[in-house]
Amino acid sequence: MAHAAQVMNLAQLLRQTARLFPQRPGLIHGERTWTWAELDRRVDALVAALRALGLGPGDKMLVHSRNNVAMFESCWAAFRLGAVWVPTNFRLEPPEVAYLGSSSGASVMLCEQVFAPAHVDAVRAATPTLKHVVLIGGAGAAGLVAGAHAYEALIAAHLAAHLADRLPPPGTQGAEATVAADDPLWFFYTSGTTGRPKGGVLTHGQMAFVVANHLADLIPGTDERDVSIAVAPLSHGAGIHMLLNVARGAPTVLMPGEKLEPEVFWRLVERHRVSNLFTVPTIVKLLVEHPAVDAHDHSSLRYVIYAGAPMYRADQKLALAKLGKVLVQYFGLGEVTGNITVLPREMHSADDDDPNANIGSCGRPRTGMEVAIFDAGMRPVPTGEVGEICCRGPAVFAGYHANPQATAKALRGGWFHTGDLGRMDERGLVYITGRESDMYISGGSNVYPREVEEVLLTHPAIAEVAVLGVPDEKWGEVGVAVIVKREGAGALDAAGVLAHLEGRTARYRWPRHVFFWEALPKSGYGKIAKKDVRERLYERGELPRPRSI
Repeated sequence: MAHAAQVMNLAQLLRQTARLFPQRPGLIHGERTWTWAELDRRVDALVAALRALGLGPGDKMLVHSRNNVAMFESCWAAFRLGAVWVPTNFRLEPPEVAYLGSSSGASVMLCEQVFAPAHVDAVRAATPTLKHVVLIGGAGAAGLVAGAHAYEALIAAHLAAHLADRLPPPGTQGAEATVAADDPLWFFYTSGTTGRPKGGVLTHGQMAFVVANHLADLIPGTDERDVSIAVAPLSHGAGIHMLLNVARGAPTVLMPGEKLEPEVFWRLVERHRVSNLFTVPTIVKLLVEHPAVDAHDHSSLRYVIYAGAPMYRADQKLALAKLGKVLVQYFGLGEVTGNITVLPREMHSADDDDPNANIGSCGRPRTGMEVAIFDAGMRPVPTGEVGEICCRGPAVFAGYHANPQATAKALRGGWFHTGDLGRMDERGLVYITGRESDMYISGGSNVYPREVEEVLLTHPAIAEVAVLGVPDEKWGEVGVAVIVKREGAGALDAAGVLAHLEGRTARYRWPRHVFFWEALPKSGYGKIAKKDVRERLYERGELPRPRSI
């Protein structure tokens, strides 16, 4: 049994860096810079405010916000409290966020004012455990929602007690809560083929390993002289990457707006001498194809980490030509916080004849992790043969919150099952060949067709629908909806289908192509056969057959 002496509260990463580099920059957003000491004290003040409201270890903190100082600070406050951080994708609609609030059992919701009152009202209606709402924004933000607190006002009310030059020693007021290795600190929401998001439970012990592993395998040698830039929401992968940079004292630069503008990005890279970033292949492609890449100095870049989907070889070669040998690929899921494989810089090459090009591979097993390829009976397949990619090691999550059936399925046989199919060569390099489920990845975001299908089937004119992902040059994959209209239903076109999705599911989940058929192919059991749907789309000429990667 794990002992309390065997784990630290992950919030110590911020505390330790604030002690080492109190006056160095920790977060940069637009023209505003916060030092490490300033961030640490603000987090202490927020923790004191939340404790005064009755929040403490085990409570769930739902956070719905774009990237800003509050989003950055909220995770450290949750960790320091011994509470659980429950961040959302800010693009989710009110009903989707309401489900995350209710399923997590949130006690407090931090919400950026631009999403109030709709998102707050939805969460309040669905979440009986919710006690407090804190609105993030300017003066008067709290007035948008009855009974809400203002984020900056809560910090200001408690900041005076945390302005001393010396930080509080362990065991005193303001210090981190004592935690156990298996105490949760983050519900990392992902989805499954059931169509409902599942909360992957990340723990203090697990995440301590993940941070050390990422530092060793993704950005080795990073220190306080480095700078990171966040081009994706901190609620998911970019938030994990932020932890690494905090651990080494490297500041994080936030983009000034929610829309990624390549010109702005490259200007910030040059201005702040950015050395690392985490992103997805479609964003790498967007950034290196833009003329701004040649107009700004990006020689400071050391690690451009991409994950979430395969990268087309042509895009990989262009990125290497424009940026140099800086690409790092990894393969992983939220349940193992990315820790399955890594293809480091030295294993990339723009030369197809170079043995170090490792074309098509997602890399070797991560340090401290074991990877295996199994058949349906959990038997290892011979080298080079395809099976399900499974892994085990300290990065594997504790399971899904309040979902023992899904947990048992994911961890059956003593391994974490990715649901991805692949093969392993004689050197131990892994190659992904496909997916066991229908899930596809569009612009780095997981899309689960059943979630969209369930919404579409609420339209009175739609009798049947099949949603699937197909390759796309820009986004990696995009959704296609094939619809059978109800007999006698009125007129329905693609615009009407998308209008029905408005406000019901996030836009990144919307299909890019909509087709209407008389019937959908079925299996012998009466189930829609998506493999046959895909083939017919190609046969009918409605979609081009994909080129190889």
